[in-house]
Amino acid sequence: MTFRFIKFAVIAFVFGLAFAASVSAQSLPIHPGLEGTSAFRSGEKLEYIIHYKWLGIRMDVGTAKVELLNGGEKDGRPLYHSKVYGATYRFWDHFFKVRDLFESRFFGDTISPSYFHRDINEGGYKITNHHYWNYDEGVINARVSYPSRKIDTVLVGDRNTFDIVTLFYYSRNIDFDALEKGVNYPVKFTIDEELFDVYFRFIGREEVEVPTKGKFKAMKFAAKVIAGEVFKGDTEMIIWVSDDLNRVPLLFESAIRVGKVYGRLDKWENLKYELK
Repeated sequence: MTFRFIKFAVIAFVFGLAFAASVSAQSLPIHPGLEGTSAFRSGEKLEYIIHYKWLGIRMDVGTAKVELLNGGEKDGRPLYHSKVYGATYRFWDHFFKVRDLFESRFFGDTISPSYFHRDINEGGYKITNHHYWNYDEGVINARVSYPSRKIDTVLVGDRNTFDIVTLFYYSRNIDFDALEKGVNYPVKFTIDEELFDVYFRFIGREEVEVPTKGKFKAMKFAAKVIAGEVFKGDTEMIIWVSDDLNRVPLLFESAIRVGKVYGRLDKWENLKYELK
């Protein structure tokens, strides 16, 4: 059995969070109940358990924690500061230790990114990102640091180019009733020194059971993932989001090259609305 999947489980979760918004999102209407406000507030905390299945083996391998803080101000505009921590459990550290941090500072009025940082340590392999959005020039200034080199580059984005953390929060305000079922909506985000174009698709509404937490009304999505060492070219991630004003991801699942990875909501704190 290989434990290479551990390296990617938490990252797969973060991508799963992000895939609920489109590159044309700013042309989509905001949910009527969220006009002039948002689906979240400073102080919100979410915690997920990452689970792996391969043949007859099932195991929880780590956690992902999402925290939203007050980010101060920039140019007189309020900022949020979100942090996503991913880590394997101590037992799995003996096989492949993961300690990942993703964070973003984004404007509270438009939910558009200002700064993105990624700092990962996966089995001793390290990489960091520092991305700065320059809306006047329509570019993203990126510095990517590898163990033996640094890359400074300029990425040409547009007003709908997100980092994956900000994309998670932006998506929670969209009026999903305005989406057509079965239509692939494009997604654009940046990570490392690249821009990625993938898609998500609204499948419909259903009741879903979150282990140990009960049943929830949910919206179901499919999202195209990036083919590579972990995912096959035709792989889609399935995501269930709470069908209320919180729009909190409840579950996700995705096949990988060896087995299947899952994520489930385990703890939540200081949500803006009651999660029923």
